[in-house]
Amino acid sequence: MREHFDDQLATLRQSVAHMGSQCELAIHSAVTALMEDNTKLARSVIGLESETRREEREIENLCLKLLLQQQPVASDLRDISAVLKAIYDLERIGIISADIADIVINEHVSTASQIIDIQKMADTTSKMVTNAITALNTKDEDLARKTIAMDDIVDKAFISAKQELISSFTKDTNVEYVLNLLMIAKYFEKIGDHAVNIAAWALFAITGVHTEEGGVN
Repeated sequence: MREHFDDQLATLRQSVAHMGSQCELAIHSAVTALMEDNTKLARSVIGLESETRREEREIENLCLKLLLQQQPVASDLRDISAVLKAIYDLERIGIISADIADIVINEHVSTASQIIDIQKMADTTSKMVTNAITALNTKDEDLARKTIAMDDIVDKAFISAKQELISSFTKDTNVEYVLNLLMIAKYFEKIGDHAVNIAAWALFAITGVHTEEGGVN
């Protein structure tokens, strides 16, 4: 019985890892679409959102099956609870990436994307998602804490972007472009916050204690 349960937990971890990789792909594709004004790639990000939603439902069903049909011990309950929380944040990351893609499709802001370092925010948040999922699946407490600390990089990049964009209002920059870029920068900050949430739930699975450290609801 326990061996079967452990096999199902392994399947659960693999599913979460795949959902995380889909979110990483969405982030990368969204920022590439932005930089290259690639509407075809942007539409693929919107398609990934549907896939992410489907995976969330499947993982949620597996979690509920494990809770109802098996006899998990306390540590198992923490693992499953953490996954249920984490997939919500992954689903939100998929939605945010699609929102960025929607701006690319409808606003064509690539010519203004050099005003701020969007690429740095995208690379950092993507790495945070990778690390947070790895920490959750491997119960790596140190990696979880490092992921949470990385949010400072994203926050500072957002503050810098906001200041740069505010100064752009006094120049010959298209105001609509500036506002759209500010929205995109804010979206990446939110992705970082969701990655922090996942890392915090990884810590809960490891330690049994959950603390809200700069994440988002």
